[in-house]
Parts: sequence; C-alpha cells; structure tokens
Amino acid sequence: MFSRPSVCGNLSKLCRTGAATTTSTTPAVAALALNEARGYHEVVGDIICPSQVRGIDHIRDPRLNKGLAFTLEERQVLGIHGLQPARFKTQEEQLQLCKIAVNRYTEPLNKYLYLSDLHDRNERLFFRFLSENIEDLMPIVYTPTVGLACQRFGLIYRRPHGLFVTFNDRGHIFDVMKNWPEPNVRAICVTDGERILGLGDLGACGMGIPVGKLALYTALAGIKPHQCLPIVVDVGTNNIDLLEDPLYVGLRQKRVVGREYDDFIDEFMEAVVKRYGQNTLIQFEDFGNHNAFRFLDKYRNTYCTFNDDIQGTAAVAVAGLYASKRVTGKSFKDYTFLFAGAGEAAIGIADLVVKAMVSEGVSTEEAYSKIYMVDIDGLLTTTRKIGNLDGHKVNYAKDYEPMQDLEQIVSAIKPNVLIGASACAGLFTPKILRTMADNNDRPVVFALSNPTSKAECTAEQAYQNTDARVIFSSGSPFPPVNVGDKTYYPGQGNNAYIFPGVALGVICTGTHHIPDDMFLIAAQELANFVELSDIERGSLYPPLQSIQEVSMNIAIGVTKCAYDKGLASTYPEPQDKRKWLEDQLYNFNYECSMPVTWTWPRMPYIKTRELVPTKLYGKKKNEEII
Repeated sequence: MFSRPSVCGNLSKLCRTGAATTTSTTPAVAALALNEARGYHEVVGDIICPSQVRGIDHIRDPRLNKGLAFTLEERQVLGIHGLQPARFKTQEEQLQLCKIAVNRYTEPLNKYLYLSDLHDRNERLFFRFLSENIEDLMPIVYTPTVGLACQRFGLIYRRPHGLFVTFNDRGHIFDVMKNWPEPNVRAICVTDGERILGLGDLGACGMGIPVGKLALYTALAGIKPHQCLPIVVDVGTNNIDLLEDPLYVGLRQKRVVGREYDDFIDEFMEAVVKRYGQNTLIQFEDFGNHNAFRFLDKYRNTYCTFNDDIQGTAAVAVAGLYASKRVTGKSFKDYTFLFAGAGEAAIGIADLVVKAMVSEGVSTEEAYSKIYMVDIDGLLTTTRKIGNLDGHKVNYAKDYEPMQDLEQIVSAIKPNVLIGASACAGLFTPKILRTMADNNDRPVVFALSNPTSKAECTAEQAYQNTDARVIFSSGSPFPPVNVGDKTYYPGQGNNAYIFPGVALGVICTGTHHIPDDMFLIAAQELANFVELSDIERGSLYPPLQSIQEVSMNIAIGVTKCAYDKGLASTYPEPQDKRKWLEDQLYNFNYECSMPVTWTWPRMPYIKTRELVPTKLYGKKKNEEII
C-alpha cells in the first residue's frame, strides 16, 4: 500500500552511469535519456540537496509534491508554471477535498486504495489527513481492512511498498538490503506472513501488515517515514489456495522450516545490522506461534527488537486491566484470570500480567497461580493426556482435573477476568457470558481476536448477556450498543495505542535492547490517560483522537527507562524530554519549495594594485621554449 522509495529510481541512475562509460551519444540525446530515466523518488532522507532536484521533480516526487498548494512564485521559479491549473489551494482546502473523496466510497477496500494512491502522490498530505482523522481512517489502514487488503494483495499490487527478501536470496540478503535507497532507516517491521491477523498463512501477501504498521508509526507518533522500512521474508506458504492462485505474488513453494529457516532469519538479522546499525529497531509481526516466542527469546538480548503480537498486545490488554480496577475496586492479586487461547498473544498478556502483579508485591509463584489458560485441547493441566505444554505454556499448567469444554471450565474456575485470544468466532457463548455475570458484580470480558469476524463475541452479545454490567474490550472496533436508555461505546484494545510510542522512544534514544519493563510502563501510561468519562461510556481506553498525545507520553516514559537502565546510546541525556522528542518529529505541513536565499554585506572598498601580465621566460621566437 503506502509506498516507500522505488528501487527502480536508483537502478535507473546506475544504468545511466554505466551506459555513459560505454557508449557515445550527443549531448541532446544524453539529455533526453536522462529526462526519460528519472526515478520515482529523487530525494532520500529529509534533507534535500537543491542542486539534485529539478523543478518537475516537485510534481513527480510524492515527498516534494504539494499539488495546487505551490505558490505562483514557486511555480514560476521551479519551472512548473503552466503545468497546473490557475487555482491555488491551501493544505487545509486539500484536506477537505480528501475527506469528500474518501467518503464517496462505500467499500472499505476502495477507501484503502484511495489512501494508497494519495500517499503515492502527496506524502505530507496523506500523513496529515491520516493523523487528523485517525478515528475514521485507522480501521482502513489497519485492522480490519488491512486484512482484506492482504487477502486481495495479488490483485491490488501496484508498485514496491517495501522489500521482499526471499529464501532464494540466502547468502545475498545484504545485497538485497543495499537496494533500498534510504540510508537512514531506523525502524523495520518484518513478517513472514505465516499468521496474518486471524486469517492464517498469507505468505508474501502479508506485506500489507508491516506497511500499515509503519504508516501508523508516522501518523500516531510522528516518526519520519523515510526512517521506516516494511519487509516480508518470503519463505513460501502452506496455503494451498494461494499456491494455486494465478494472482499470488510470492514464492510458489511450501514453507521452508527447520535449520534452513532459522539460518535464513539469522542472516537477515545480521544483514539489517550491517546495513543500518546495531540500534535499528526490528519489529516482528505475525510470525507463526511456534516461531514468535523462539525468535523473541533468541534475539531480545542481542538486537533491538520486539514482537508486537506478544508484547504490544500484552501492553494494551494490561492497560485495559489497569483501567478496570477503577470500576471493580480490586487489585490484580484479587483477580482470577482465564485465557481462551494459549498462543503468542495470550502468553504475552499473561506474562505481562505476572510482571504487573509482581510490581504490586505479589510473588511470582502466586502470580502464576492466579492465571488459567485454555488451548485447543482444553485447560492447561499437568495431568492431561492430550495436547502439549511446549514453551511458555508450561508456566500456566495447573494441577487440576483435565477439562475441554469452555463452559464447564468457566463454571469450575469462576474467573473474574475472561480474555479471548483464540481467533475462534463466537467462542464466548451466551451461557458463558451469563455465567460470568452470575459470578461477578462487574465481570471483565476481553474479546481480542482480529479481525472482527474472528472475535470471541460481539460487544452487543457481551452487554445483553450480562445485564450491561460487563467491562468489555475488543481487538477490533464494534458499533455502539444500546441497552435500555443508555448507549455504550465499547473501546478497542488496539495495539496502535502502544507500539508507535514505544518505537519513538526507542529510536530517539538509540536503545540497545527493549526490556518488558518498557511495555509495562507503556501500559501504565495508557491507563493513566483514561478518564472516568471514558469508563462511564463503556471504554477502557481514551478516544482515538488523543492517541498522538498518548504516544508522546509513552515515548517519554520509555525514554526515562532507557536512560535509567543504561540502555540508551544517545548522549547527553536530555533534561526536557518532551521538547527533545518533539524536535525530532515529522512535519506534516508543507514547507517552502524554494531554495533558501540570504544576502551578503557590501564588500568594503580596497584599492588593488595594477594588473600586470605575467611574462613567460624562454628563447626568442622560433626557438624552443625552456
């Protein structure tokens, strides 16, 4: 979707250079060839060298283009006067037109394509439009519409949006990385497409996820777009429908697994550091459950990395739990938790809940004892005969009678908090919800699975089956719910509250490694931003309109943590951290397209000596010169 610099631009310049050394052309032909070979992006970074940019580039390059907002002076001096109609528009007028245009579409995917086209034409206008209309547009650039975009990726693909590093490139991943024209990438979002949202294995079509995530880096936290790089590591797909789909754009082979796969990811991590430096943030996104925790455990202490599905989801869920305490009047140690699902999201939330309880003075053993977990084979117990207790699951296995039916488990355990991360639509049946209401004055129910079609229950079902006493949150947006004479506006526990602010703090401080403490800090900062009025209207999260301020507060907290723990590499430590962070943010507004000019003082008069030609010494005419 929202495209980054085209690799073709750099390749065309390389080809021009090579051609110039091997062929002989007239100046006119050479000039014509130069004009025809202009790249999609003529600038990199955020510092423009005026001598390298022509007038027409200000229309062709989305980083420079301002549409009809070029002034008369700019049009004339840049040599683009007459290439545009006579109308002059402000950026505000253009934003109004964008809103009219996007609202003309009824299908979310068409809105997605419009925004993609806008970004390809005018980068600043796109990001300002997104940042100022986040409540309406985030469901388009992010979940749930991005899931549909990934499913249709082979149909809607237009131009390079990031890097596709395939298994066939092993041994040459660094060479592929060099093809990305930006020299100052600070954040990478990478996926192998194995577990896209709740949609399963989409292979190379998963590119929509890192592209959408990084668009929110800029829109929500002000991270400069040229510092962001979306990447898909394409190792094939086990999705038979995709392998047989003539529109599929990735490697048409089964997934590479085992040692070869691990070595490939190792080479990728090393290539990132070699190309962009040790402190480059690498966000893992939508890897399969069996790989997500392995890679997080493997790389977290040697690279600057985090997994948003594990740690970002955990932070936003724990923030909702912090906010729920203001309604229930209970602390974490008074809660009994039941997780429906034992994948990376559920384990990540549970691990951070344990950390939150320990911070409140509860022992680690007692914290683990408060948390029960259910996977596809039933309750995690030490005595069950089916299923496995691989990896982190073993921490939550109980000496308890094996049970498989969720309704039976809820009745037996009587949890105060029920959290769904199963991608199993309708898992929270009316009976389960009524049981939660019977056992709790204010039951806490989180249906976190994405997209909306995979949610464990809808907001309406949760409110109707608990006499509207439920404290509810979801992973995807739900419409308002009317119960009696009151309307509830359920809050979405969206990771976008968390990962942009964490990334901003990490990038600006040059943090070496990202500890879980930073995500607990992010959860607390988000919870502190929730007003009583938000809770009364049915939301455990602040309005999306305030998400930029939330991101800044999280970034400040992460910055303090980085310096307190000695993880930062940017020195000296800033005293006014908010101002320091704000000075590094992306400017969404148009800037003057004219080169900066200035005057010089009048030169003082100094009388110079008479100019006398230099005489060449040697022999007389017709004699050899010495």
